[in-house]
Amino acid sequence: MADTLASAVSAIAAEAAELALARFRTDVRKWEKSPNNFVCEVDLAIDAMLRERLSALLPDAGWLSEETADDLARLSANRVWVVDPIDGTRDYLRERPGWAVSIALVENGQPVIGVLAAPARGEHWLAEAGKGATRNGTPIAASDRIELTGARVPADDLPKVDRHLTMVEKPNSIALRIAMVAAGEADLLATFRWGNEWDIAAATLIAREAGATITDALGKKLRFNTPAGEAFGVLATAPGIHQAAAGHLRERAVEALGRQPSR
Repeated sequence: MADTLASAVSAIAAEAAELALARFRTDVRKWEKSPNNFVCEVDLAIDAMLRERLSALLPDAGWLSEETADDLARLSANRVWVVDPIDGTRDYLRERPGWAVSIALVENGQPVIGVLAAPARGEHWLAEAGKGATRNGTPIAASDRIELTGARVPADDLPKVDRHLTMVEKPNSIALRIAMVAAGEADLLATFRWGNEWDIAAATLIAREAGATITDALGKKLRFNTPAGEAFGVLATAPGIHQAAAGHLRERAVEALGRQPSR
């Protein structure tokens, strides 16, 4: 049943991604949900399509999505869909390819199916708990790096304290940046702010199943379908450097946590 379900979710994600791709680089309506936080009509159309199709697969599952008002009834559900119709909307609106449809099925607080469909990059990522992760049907694995110096980080710039690291391309979608770590194309991804579960749920499973280590910014295990639907940052790395990366970044993570309202 699980394989069949994962295949069905994968197909729905691919269909949603094609719908988004059809409107990509066209004149779509957009507006700000909050300062510098954009949404467009395609986000909403994909959200509605995904909710209809995914709810038909599992009528008892809860729903948590960036583009749907939160219904805390999801907290009483054992299984919850955690969805971002377009992760990386900024890239989508700027006509850049760094966006993806992100779908995770969370069961008892952890993702068990994760799909990222990034058609503008020609990528389709799929993971199922205990069964590994693939990109375009090919198994992926995190890198075997054991030295923090030289670790590849998807970034536009690096602060002076991180100049021993190496920048690589940075898609706007954080899910795709995590997937780069999963595929061994980056070694380290870190954020130090409260972020939404829908941004990282699918990518978290893809990273885990590819052998990467992924935690919150303080090195704690990520949990999903929490009351706030948020986690404090994310630290995704090649397994051999996670401890060193956490140590290198911990002071900044603690400082950032202290500056931000508790959830």
